[in-house]
This record gives sequence, structure tokens and C-alpha cells, in this order.
Amino acid sequence: MKILLFGQSGQVGWELRRSLAPLGELLPLSSASPGLCGDLRNAAGIAETSRDFSPDVIVIASAYTAVDKAESEPELAESLNARGPEALARSALECGALLVHYSTDYVFDGSGTRPWTESDPTGPLNVYGRTKLAGELAIQRSGCRYLIFRTSWVYSSKGKNFARTILKLAAERESLSVVADQVGAPTGADLLADVTAHAIRRALRDPSLSGIYHLCGSGETSWHGYAEFVCDFARRAGCPLKAETIEPVPSSAFPTPARRPLNSRLDTSKLRQAFDLNLPFWQDGVERMLLETLPDKP
Repeated sequence: MKILLFGQSGQVGWELRRSLAPLGELLPLSSASPGLCGDLRNAAGIAETSRDFSPDVIVIASAYTAVDKAESEPELAESLNARGPEALARSALECGALLVHYSTDYVFDGSGTRPWTESDPTGPLNVYGRTKLAGELAIQRSGCRYLIFRTSWVYSSKGKNFARTILKLAAERESLSVVADQVGAPTGADLLADVTAHAIRRALRDPSLSGIYHLCGSGETSWHGYAEFVCDFARRAGCPLKAETIEPVPSSAFPTPARRPLNSRLDTSKLRQAFDLNLPFWQDGVERMLLETLPDKP
């Protein structure tokens, strides 16, 4: 099996390099890869790279994810999140490859409290969500075989993440204020990568599994609940934190250029049934990430 991976240096791409390597010959690319085009802004270049490698699977882990900045850079977001995936979907159709793509709960409008299913009407609130939805639709229209995984609140032990930011602030300040009216499930990049590898093997044997799936950690929490969990765990691990209180506040307390959905819950039953999977609770993944990133105590 030959696998072409775009976005190897990102949170999910880094984990995919590990999870996909046992499946076959893996060619990981980034926008800076020498001699080969891995930049989704160059539709012609990535299509040529795909044709030359002739993969069995194309995985797109590259995207424009700066949600607020997208409001002032809609063309760039469209190029990376819609036109690039569209070009790769056409390439996948030409070479008969399975296309794997990652999308987001931001394709929904965030209303209500029920977890979103794959068949629910979309209604993105911001440029980021609209461009990710445009990418989904382009892939579906292409006629290629595809797996689209919508996920939420992605983190990894590599690079910056919400937990690290909270711990830094909690070590510096006596109190914190964190949004409490946005609800979803933190999802580890390692979980996304491991499920992807499993799903690829199954989908190559059974083309009927092609489609859109929701993939995130089990359970739900708010950003405020997430912050409390992280700080409680860090204290138990012996980390000194100055912050004694974490105040729950509404989203209006922190105005941002892009509107955020309040309801980021995703129903994962379709994925779990189709691929016979158990998705661990979000706390399990966050604990593992914290154990990898918290400083060792003497």
C-alpha cells in the first residue's frame, strides 16, 4: 500500500506519521518539502505530486485553522480548506485512491444541546467553518472514495495547546476566567491518527464505508470544565499553581472576530458501529497528554 500524507508537521500529521507507517509505504509531505509539492495552496502542484506517486490512499492533515484570522484572510482559508482538498479529490478519483480528510464541528451553527449527527443540516457561523464545509462538499462532488472525519477541540502533546496555556496562566495569576457556555469534547491527535489507520484498512476492503463520520473523545465538557480538570490533575501531580479559582464566564466576556458555536457536541455512534470501535472518554486522553508534558518531579 502506498500512502501520501499532506500536513506531516501539524498536530494530527505528526501522529499520522506514526500510525500510518505500519500500513505500507508512506510519503509524508509538508508545505516546505524539498523537490515535491506539499502546499495545498498550489492545486496544480499537489495534483502533479499525487499523479507521480500514484498512491492507494491520500490523507489530508493540512488545513487553515486560525479561526479568528480567517475572518480577515478568507481567500487564503478557502485555498487551503476547500480548493486544495478539491484538487486532491480529483487526483484520488483519477488514480483510484481513497481520500481521507479532516473537518470540524464548526460546519454546524452550534444551536441546541443535542449532539450533532452526520445528517444534520449544516450552518457555519464563521469563515473557517464555511471553508471547511466547502472542502467537504467538493470532496463529495468529486466522485472519489473518501473518509471525512469531523472532529472537535483537537490537542496534542506537540506544540501549543489549551491545557498548556491554562497551566501557564494558573502558575502566574491568582484567578482565571474561562468560557463555560461552549460545550464539546477535547480530542487527542493520537486518537484521530489511530482511528484513521484502523478505518483505512477497513474502508479499502469495503468501499461501502466511504462517507462522513464524527470522531471525538467520549463525553462532554465546557472550556471551563476542561480547565478545572487540567488544573486539578496538575496539582495532584505536584505542580505549584497560584490560581485558586477558575471563574465560569459566558462567551461574551471574550469577544472574538469569529463567532464560536456553543454546541460542539458530536454524535459518534455511526463511526463506532461502522468500524467496531470504542472511543475513550476525553479525560483519558487529556491525562495521558499531561503525563507526557508536565515536568518530572524529583
